[in-house]
Amino acid sequence: MLFNSYEFIFLFLPITFFVYFYLNKQRLTVAAKAWLVFASLFFYSWWNLIYLPLILGSMLFNFAIGTALGKGSIFKNRRKLLGVGITSNLLALGYFKYADFFINNINYWMPAGDIPSLNLALPLAISFFTFQQIAYLVDSYKGETGEYDFLNYAVFVSFFPQLIAGPIVHHKEMMPQFHNTKNKVVKYRNIAVGLFIFSIGLFKKVAIADTFAIWANAGFDGQEALTFFEAWATSLSYTFQLYFDFSGYMDMAMGSALLFNIRLPINFNSPYKALDIQDFWRRWHITLSRFLRDYIYIPLGGNKKGSVRTYTNLFTTFLIGGLWHGAGWTFVVWGGLHGIAMIIHRIWSSLGLKLWAWVAWLVTFNFVNITWVFFRAESFADAWRVIKAMFGMSASGIVLPGFLVRHLSFLEQKGIAFGEMMPVLGMGKAGEMMIVFAFVTVLLFTNSNEKMKKFQPSAWNAVYFSILFLAGFLMLSGKSEFLYFRF
Repeated sequence: MLFNSYEFIFLFLPITFFVYFYLNKQRLTVAAKAWLVFASLFFYSWWNLIYLPLILGSMLFNFAIGTALGKGSIFKNRRKLLGVGITSNLLALGYFKYADFFINNINYWMPAGDIPSLNLALPLAISFFTFQQIAYLVDSYKGETGEYDFLNYAVFVSFFPQLIAGPIVHHKEMMPQFHNTKNKVVKYRNIAVGLFIFSIGLFKKVAIADTFAIWANAGFDGQEALTFFEAWATSLSYTFQLYFDFSGYMDMAMGSALLFNIRLPINFNSPYKALDIQDFWRRWHITLSRFLRDYIYIPLGGNKKGSVRTYTNLFTTFLIGGLWHGAGWTFVVWGGLHGIAMIIHRIWSSLGLKLWAWVAWLVTFNFVNITWVFFRAESFADAWRVIKAMFGMSASGIVLPGFLVRHLSFLEQKGIAFGEMMPVLGMGKAGEMMIVFAFVTVLLFTNSNEKMKKFQPSAWNAVYFSILFLAGFLMLSGKSEFLYFRF
């Protein structure tokens, strides 16, 4: 079920809300918790009922392992048990997400083998709930999980606002909130803030992200050679599509959770304002960055074993992060490029070198924008087609607006043509203005987290909410799923 759908907004969310708080009001707190689990699993299985046994089996398995790892465990070799739990989770993830990837690579390098593909359907959100439960097992091993009740654990894993695409939460972040008796009663301020943030996210998704998707898809999925400006418009369209899509989802997730008096951790904090690549990863998918740091980078040795080992650990962590996003070499290259950038940043910083802020931003943003090409492209050929054009190496070259030919005709001798600038994308003046609007919005405006902190009920906020919600509602007929559902 999509947040940006009639079913979610007008049926699922209000019904879940009213039943949950009605049961709590009747002091049926266990029933209220069970209802929330049922509703969340219904939300998850709405896509395909066949996914339900997998997540239920995963929850039961990890709850059993986590309980056995907890304080007072009778198991002598808890470390080995932790290894069994983590390995089992990774094998399940690997089977469903990466089996065909490995088979295709084996067939490519060893054609005689000709192993048939499994053609497995990727279970929804398997990457997210797998990482979340691995973190739970490690926390249980460290003695950082305080209680072991399956219903509580099921709420922690399945809570619908964060189930499908994050944030990747810790047990200690969520369970105290569900246990707090003050959170079992309706809080009208949280409802107001939640609906306000939800409406912002809805507008970001359906009005901005889905509009940029039209031009990004035309550029990436077409076969025509792109001009210089078409290639940059294509990459920027995807860069902003992904930003507003992910940011919009996070806003809707946080807004939905607030209706139930639950505060999800901040997962997105104006990443395109970053002045270096490390700052970018402190702002983009914050809980994933935290997971990669705490459960991969630090266990590998972090920065405690010398510079070479530190750089190796950084590169390895980002390769894994790239592969986590998708079973394809383009994702591995994307992760590797970010790993190299982190290494360069570490070396640069260790030398005490600095750039002017605007230069640092320009370098960081353009690096992120260019590497997103590998993240989006279906193949290296598609990525190379866009990147070549971005650097003026496409057969279509550079095309300037036709009206400039009177003044700049001498440039024709340099191979520059005049005419329609972006015929492949179909992007007119409105599209160019959308790119300018996106830059202004992500760089100059306060983000949703800041708006949420400063929110006060007022006539202006009521009008603001109404306009955004109405605009989003009117565009719901063109609903599309969130990009991060694919990962």
